[in-house]
Amino acid sequence: MKSRRYTALVAIAIMMLGSSCVKKFGEINKNPYGFGEDDLQADFQLMGEPLSQAQLNLLIYNDPPTAQLQQNLNADVFSGYMMSPTPFEGNINNTNYGLLYYWNNKPWTVTYGNVMKTCDFAQQKAKGHYSDFYAWAQILKVEAMHRISDIYGPIIYTHYGHINNEQGVDFDSQEEAYTAFFKDLNEAIDTLTACINRNDEQRFQHFDLVYNGDYRKWVKFANTLRLRLAIRISTVNEDKARYEGEKALAHPLGLLEAYQENFTVNIAPVTHPLNIMCYTWADLRMSAPMESILTGYNDPRLPYYFVPTDGAATYHGIRNGIAIAAKEEYSGFSQLVRFPNKIQFMTAAESWFLKAEAALYGWANAGNAATNYEKGISTSFAQYQIPNVTEYTNNSTSRPRPYIDPQNEVNNVLAGSPHLSTITIKWEEGASLEKKLERIITQKWIAMFPEGQEAWSEFRRTGYPRLFPVVINNSGNTIPQGTFIRRLPMPQIEQTTNPRALERAIRTLKDDDDGGTRLWWDRK
Repeated sequence: MKSRRYTALVAIAIMMLGSSCVKKFGEINKNPYGFGEDDLQADFQLMGEPLSQAQLNLLIYNDPPTAQLQQNLNADVFSGYMMSPTPFEGNINNTNYGLLYYWNNKPWTVTYGNVMKTCDFAQQKAKGHYSDFYAWAQILKVEAMHRISDIYGPIIYTHYGHINNEQGVDFDSQEEAYTAFFKDLNEAIDTLTACINRNDEQRFQHFDLVYNGDYRKWVKFANTLRLRLAIRISTVNEDKARYEGEKALAHPLGLLEAYQENFTVNIAPVTHPLNIMCYTWADLRMSAPMESILTGYNDPRLPYYFVPTDGAATYHGIRNGIAIAAKEEYSGFSQLVRFPNKIQFMTAAESWFLKAEAALYGWANAGNAATNYEKGISTSFAQYQIPNVTEYTNNSTSRPRPYIDPQNEVNNVLAGSPHLSTITIKWEEGASLEKKLERIITQKWIAMFPEGQEAWSEFRRTGYPRLFPVVINNSGNTIPQGTFIRRLPMPQIEQTTNPRALERAIRTLKDDDDGGTRLWWDRK
């Protein structure tokens, strides 16, 4: 196993680098570590160490304040998973759509500075010599950068590292970026499949913090990621979606199937950043939709996700976008459980729910929607060693509960509200396609916890599960009252370093550069 001390030194060197996409492009193809390349060449470290860092910084593992802004105070909240009891910035902040530009730069700067840059460096060293490392970097880039595109829309991807005549760097529209994602995944899958078929030595194990160097699992993850992205664009480009989805479904190595194949990054011995946010800072609590859905279904995963408020069996979540005068008002609501030292980005349960949706659309090799749906639930239950899944999947009566805020009744969501779902658990073959979709996405949302970025993306794409709109909307009507945030505005760092290219990128959006403008694939 590689030295953690060495990895820490590498991390420090990376974090000393500037994260602007333009100012330091002259350094992109240089060794970012400041060590002699001969020292790093042994045992493939020159490529492997950067890719270790790329995995660790998909959600920055050792800097909780940055992780809080990178994902927690945007996607984790917007997804309906969590809410903060802290009235940041005088209670005008992201949780009530008072979007703070200095918060909203973080997903961009962390990913470009700590993931895209390291993957690009590894690819430069691997190209033409180490096809397996090159393919591995392609998969990690797509995993990182589709998340960034799903936050902002246009991104710098195919033009990364190429300075234009304006001394800037051109963006891809989101449609162009997705086209490139599929191309990179296809190439990576083909490369690693060929390595497997030739019985090549598997050379990742000293650097791989997810699958311990198992090429087969990386191919299965890449296939599942390809299916995720295909489903994502299914309402905006049906033919392309079907083509890419069916390629993933037809691959002989298949998709992620069992919870042991979940894509989780091992950050040990560092503690999970959510633990710091929840327990050290008391900045994080259960959300109101989580309370409504999980208690309404009497879902046995509830105690594996959250802690009761009274040590018994009462759970309380906080509604997003409410008036909070002081932290103490809501800090007594349900905490998250303490997470192990692994950060989850994709579950095998998600894979089954993707197949269930693909089956709804009649995609080849997708199987049966009902079977896949129930397999998704059972795979999620198995992840937490929960028995009696049949009792749950046969439940045809339980529904999400009305939400009652014991602190302030103005935040209540009562029975009959259009924001309160009435969807039950048991599959109904005679239900409409839309009802089937709501069942699939609601259960997928439960199973993906705590990965808020994907949950937020799927909510925007489908409108499910039904969430509660913010009570206080500080967007200045850029996000209409009663609706939900669709994206973050483009990061201010690009306005100062790359203004002309950014101006062109913004023109690829459907509307203004604000939180109410829908992304290319967001048609719901």
